[in-house]
Amino acid sequence: MNQSILDAKKAMVIEVTEKLKASKSAIIVEYRGLTVKQVTDLRRELRKEGIEFTVYKNSFTQRAAADLGYDALSSSLTGPNAIAFGDDAVAPSRILAKFAKKHKKLVLKGGIVEGTVCNAEKIAEVSAFPGRDGMYSQILGMLQSPVRSFAYALQQIADQKSV
Repeated sequence: MNQSILDAKKAMVIEVTEKLKASKSAIIVEYRGLTVKQVTDLRRELRKEGIEFTVYKNSFTQRAAADLGYDALSSSLTGPNAIAFGDDAVAPSRILAKFAKKHKKLVLKGGIVEGTVCNAEKIAEVSAFPGRDGMYSQILGMLQSPVRSFAYALQQIADQKSV
């Protein structure tokens, strides 16, 4: 085999390895049967959240996953696959699961979330979590609740004494 071809393949494996390392989540989906318009719509939705949706040869992804110790991921790498790389642990799985409900031909196969290899069922569970902004608002609400209750109690005491 030509050395330039081997170098190009090695570069692709390195690229996939770096993306897997840098991402908080990498979700593998099978897109067989989707129209070009549907894939374009999916890419547009993912891009809004800063998620990269790319197709790599399964052999490149398997080598990259093996280099990082994610050997269990190879069972998800059969057939025509695409990978959604995201800086948010929840957003890729949430968007892909929502799209898969509307378009049955998109199949969640597995992935890596926060350094853990997950099967399709785990990815579906992760997709039910709220996004980053939703989590922040829940935490803020939990922190505000005791303060709000305390302020309300003080106001009630002040109102009783002024009567």
